Amino acid sequence: MSHTAHIPSHRKPRRSASKLALRAGVAGGVLSTLAVAGASGPATAAEPVTETIELPTLTTGLSAQIAQSADVTKQAADQYELQAEQDAAATKAAKQAKKDLAEAKRKAEAKKKAEAEAERKAAEERASRSSARTVLAASSDVAAPASGSVASVIGFLKAQVGDAYVMGGTGPNSWDCSGLVQAAFKQAGVSLPRTSQAQSTAGTPVSLSSVQVGDILYWGGAGSAYHVGVYIGNGQYLDAANPSKGVVIQDLSGYPASGAVRVL
Repeated sequence: MSHTAHIPSHRKPRRSASKLALRAGVAGGVLSTLAVAGASGPATAAEPVTETIELPTLTTGLSAQIAQSADVTKQAADQYELQAEQDAAATKAAKQAKKDLAEAKRKAEAKKKAEAEAERKAAEERASRSSARTVLAASSDVAAPASGSVASVIGFLKAQVGDAYVMGGTGPNSWDCSGLVQAAFKQAGVSLPRTSQAQSTAGTPVSLSSVQVGDILYWGGAGSAYHVGVYIGNGQYLDAANPSKGVVIQDLSGYPASGAVRVL
């Protein structure tokens, strides 16, 4: 036995190759893990692994928010566009209303001017008619009747020359034949029937050869006459002839009467 045999050896026991390989592999894995953790930064290394699992949820929520924001933006744009269209329509309507109002005012002014012009012409016509009547009365070639009553009848009739003929008219500016005769004799205090048929039998019948100023002339049969007038002398009579002529003086030769009656 060696003199050193009783002294324990300071050498460590030799480890087996398999154990050394195992430990080396574990150490390498640990070092690799540490290297990866170190590359991701201290903050990431400190975070729990569970947060990494929640990342897909955060991404989905963010997408929803973006989509919602896009919808809101589109709705706002649509609203602005609608408001712009409404404003444009309102502006157009206001312009049209202003144009229509101006046109209505123009038409009203034109109508007012036309009415004023028509009234002016009517006044001139009335003045002209009145002047013509005055001249006609002053220059009449009818012999002065013996009776003042006949004169009033003839004067009234001549004052109506130029008036209109209207069926059923009794004055003061439009007449039919019997209405004019009735009104004329009323000036002399004589009340005559209203119709030409009745007037043709009023008073005393006279022949056309002996007719005098103021006699009533009629056309048609006595009692069934369809027209009447008043003889004013010189082969003329005055009557409300028809709508185209109105109240006029005419010659008996152009339209001979059927008969005559005398009431004055």
